Amino acid sequence: MSKVFLIISAVLLIGLSGCVSQPKTSLYQQLGAEQGIERIVDAFIKRIAKDKSILPYFAKSSVSHFRAGFITHMCDISGGPCEYTGDSMVDIHTGMNINEADFNRVVELLVLAMEDAGVNYREQNRVLAKLAPLRGEIIKR
Repeated sequence: MSKVFLIISAVLLIGLSGCVSQPKTSLYQQLGAEQGIERIVDAFIKRIAKDKSILPYFAKSSVSHFRAGFITHMCDISGGPCEYTGDSMVDIHTGMNINEADFNRVVELLVLAMEDAGVNYREQNRVLAKLAPLRGEIIKR
């Protein structure tokens, strides 16, 4: 009986060792690292530029400054090697009076940009989950 128990235990251990997953890659890597994030941000900027309801919020923005800041922010929140040290979301959005509908539209544009860049739904949801806590710092400021 003890040999049977030992054999079953050994088989289970060997079988279970196959279940141990490899270290997961970071969201940053799953997004395609720096180049992937740049593709997302560039697609996002193109979508903003074509959206008549959202573009006015960016009228006084420098596209290159926004691009650089959002790339760094996306890199930071996705576990990349960047550290976002730019202005806070409150500082950036104060005085813009962004309403809920327009906030939701920007989120939709970001999702479409991620689709344009080939980001799958799982990673899209992970990005949105990282950005969602910032909502209160952006709406109606």
